Amino acid sequence: MIVVVGLAFEARIAAGSGLPIICSGDGRTLSHDLKRAIASGCSGLISFGVAGGLDPRLAPGTCVVGSAVVTSDGRHETDRLWSQQLLEAMPGAVHGALAGTDSPVCTPADKRMLNRETGALAVDTESHVVARAAAGHGLPMAAIRVVADPAHRGLPHAALTAIRADGTTDLMAVLRSVMRRPHQLPALLRTALDARAARAMLLRGRRLLEPTHVAAGFRPARTPEPGLAEPVQADLSSAVG
Repeated sequence: MIVVVGLAFEARIAAGSGLPIICSGDGRTLSHDLKRAIASGCSGLISFGVAGGLDPRLAPGTCVVGSAVVTSDGRHETDRLWSQQLLEAMPGAVHGALAGTDSPVCTPADKRMLNRETGALAVDTESHVVARAAAGHGLPMAAIRVVADPAHRGLPHAALTAIRADGTTDLMAVLRSVMRRPHQLPALLRTALDARAARAMLLRGRRLLEPTHVAAGFRPARTPEPGLAEPVQADLSSAVG
């Protein structure tokens, strides 16, 4: 089982699970790393980390267990039984599709458009790479993503320039951006507070990556048994902040 993240702080959180981790903020590098890791032996993939909110009802810190990942080339379903186990193990989590994009979706207008086009609850830049790799190799996958920036808020320029290709944060780039555009400082502070809420939830969700939880929900077959009930659907009203 391999956990896939895009940011260094997500990797540090996931490391507590004891599972192997791939961290990359660049889609091409991530795809290459996944291909190599799968060739060495892999029974499933987990996309784990933060996401941008698309559904306006989701507050920062809301955990989304992906029912599917919507990409530019179609829709990839996550493992049904595995997702059900994750929902049952994480109180307050919601269940729905995630959108995958190659670059961050930054503005409220773009988030609204993507939500209308895909019906996805949240968006990130790794899950679609994971979904394609899983589909290409016949592997089950799950996605655990926590909303950082909500649908009604955009990401300031400083936050976008801060992330290196390896997922680490370039603090000097943040300072340079703020010096050039000081008016973005309030938005940057708001983004930091949202990220703090998301980080706290990721820490709570790390237990879902532990082998006991993974083993309880994981099934090698991607096709559910006939008559199997749908995964539990959480009430989105509980996520309104």
